[in-house]
Amino acid sequence: MLLRINGVEHELHDVSTILDVIEQFGLMGKPIVAEADGRVLTAEQWGDTPVVSNMSIELVHFVGGG
Repeated sequence: MLLRINGVEHELHDVSTILDVIEQFGLMGKPIVAEADGRVLTAEQWGDTPVVSNMSIELVHFVGGG
């Protein structure tokens, strides 16, 4: 399935939800915000939000430091 993630097109396989995408990018357990087609999602919504071809997804990962 072709998805636009953080402005870059990716061909992902075996994904059906936002949660699957987050897992494929190795971001589970990290502080992130997910947005699907302009809608900010809570972590509780990730597993219930289906992905469709050509969907635009933004994954913002917070990094601490000084």
